[in-house]
Amino acid sequence: MLCLCVLVAWPGICRAGHGCLSCHAGIEPISSLSPMKELACQFCHRGHPEAASREDAHSGMWANPSDYRVADKTCGQCHAEILARSRKSLHATSAGIISATRYTWAAQKTKNALYANYAVRDKDGDVPADRGALPRLDSLPSYRPSVSAGPFNSPADDYLREECLRCHLYSYGMERPGDFRSSGCAACHMPYGDDGRYKGNDRAVSLHGRVAGSMRGWPIKHRLTRIIPPAQCIHCHNRGGRTGVSFIGTMESDGYGSPWSGRPGKKGAVKLHGKDYNHLQPDVHFEKGLYCVDCHTEQDCHGDGNIYSKKEQAVEIECQDCHGTATRATTLKTSWGNPIDRLQHEGSKVVLVSVTGERHPVPQVKTIIENGPGSARAAMGISGHMQALECYACHSRWAPQCYGCHAQQDCTTRSHDWLQNDNVPDETMAGRAVNAKKACCKWRETRSYLRWESPALGINAEGRVSPFIPGCQVFFTGIGPDGRTVALNKVFTTYDGLSGIATNPIQPHTVSARARSCQDCHANPKALGLGTGIYRPKANGLGITFELERIVSDNGTQIQATSHDRARPFSREELQRIRRIGTCVSCHARTADKAFWDRVKDTCGMAGNDTAHGRILRQLLECPLADK
Repeated sequence: MLCLCVLVAWPGICRAGHGCLSCHAGIEPISSLSPMKELACQFCHRGHPEAASREDAHSGMWANPSDYRVADKTCGQCHAEILARSRKSLHATSAGIISATRYTWAAQKTKNALYANYAVRDKDGDVPADRGALPRLDSLPSYRPSVSAGPFNSPADDYLREECLRCHLYSYGMERPGDFRSSGCAACHMPYGDDGRYKGNDRAVSLHGRVAGSMRGWPIKHRLTRIIPPAQCIHCHNRGGRTGVSFIGTMESDGYGSPWSGRPGKKGAVKLHGKDYNHLQPDVHFEKGLYCVDCHTEQDCHGDGNIYSKKEQAVEIECQDCHGTATRATTLKTSWGNPIDRLQHEGSKVVLVSVTGERHPVPQVKTIIENGPGSARAAMGISGHMQALECYACHSRWAPQCYGCHAQQDCTTRSHDWLQNDNVPDETMAGRAVNAKKACCKWRETRSYLRWESPALGINAEGRVSPFIPGCQVFFTGIGPDGRTVALNKVFTTYDGLSGIATNPIQPHTVSARARSCQDCHANPKALGLGTGIYRPKANGLGITFELERIVSDNGTQIQATSHDRARPFSREELQRIRRIGTCVSCHARTADKAFWDRVKDTCGMAGNDTAHGRILRQLLECPLADK
């Protein structure tokens, strides 16, 4: 609802004293549902529609009635319980981003959250600590350049306030191509185009746009919806884990902006979120037409009323909730036991009914094991796979990997603070970048290099094998208020003695029906967290002894930090076991090569038990069959 009613009274359009629609003729109803469609403009926006002048009519008006600073008086009148939950959700607190940054920058000893964007408390008396819930979070401290750095005065807090905390429900974000959106409830429920242009029928807004030229920062229409398209989610989910842009099959490039357009000297790439993008394989769910909210439940988005530190504590949906397990079909419930309303049985099939109304068949793992292709039956039929691996450990063939985050703090220049504003008259506009207080130092970011293929694997917080990608591999350079360098490419050491260079487990949202090959997991050093052996950190001016893709030593010693409790790289024993199976894979990957296996059987016989299998292996190693 950004500025949808804060308009200049253009001649011939506005007739003061005749109500909002005398100027805003043609504006879309905010909803087709009762009672919202019957509400008068001023019920949400306030103002004085019968006033005799534009100034008086707009006096005290809220441009965005859904902003969290006023939502109790608007959306909360009907949706108080949802509003209360969402204010404690990760979408509002940014607790995961804040806790991860502060831990890897050695600003706090715990990986769990201590701070949020703004202070929040759980007052309902239900704080399930066994699930990671917290009773409260304090407001993130501000950084003071003139005071010695420490846990309560860390440059990490300044970095968060100036760079990272652009995306939360109290903020409007960057307001640039790809990032236009509102704050509060409308941040999700009122879609914006990537270009930030209004495409509705409000006569005043349309005229304003024509007169003002390239005026941006408007929703597509003055309309709330529960059918939230993926593009709306991507207005925020394009940094950090980058799951939004990954879902549609895009990943930022190194910034060249290739290819060329048809005009001399003009590049053809479309820049979104401040980046140029390469196009890779989309998530199969996106290819089939599913929306993010088809999988992520209302509770995933609004929260369950508890304050959490990390997304694995807050997200209830798992792959097996829809696709079942090796031994049973879906129960039509989430892993938390809540019904999945959009999922249903239709005869022997399972169908997901999208928010768009489209019906999608949902393959069941049990059926694939019983009747599917040989390769799928072989992989899913291995009990160790089903018990120890996340489904996306195999089915995510790529993940975005941004190595080496070089962050420079320049305290000779002041910049905006996403969590402070300069007392904006319309409080619902306080979260806009143009209204942010110049209370932080200026930050600049660069990186070492990008990759997408063969993400590393490790053990996630739930004890299952999962992809790992760079979390925040920070090399910090600090320039003091006097222009002197106070830190140069510094790598922090966490309180538990690990390098602050970090990798974290992730669900990359790049799922494909075709899984990673057996060799890519069992015989690929990078997949095991051992790196590629190619990048030379010292030659690139980095004060570390390990390459950025390496998270564990050959003997199973963890090298890089992870900001998720219980998450870790593979142990020595696990590495040995995975590699040992990799030896077997060289032959067993040839499952479709009937001629090969016929020759094995003719030469060595069948391995009906471990003893026979050992005998056959010894025979194979002594004969040239394996080379044919």
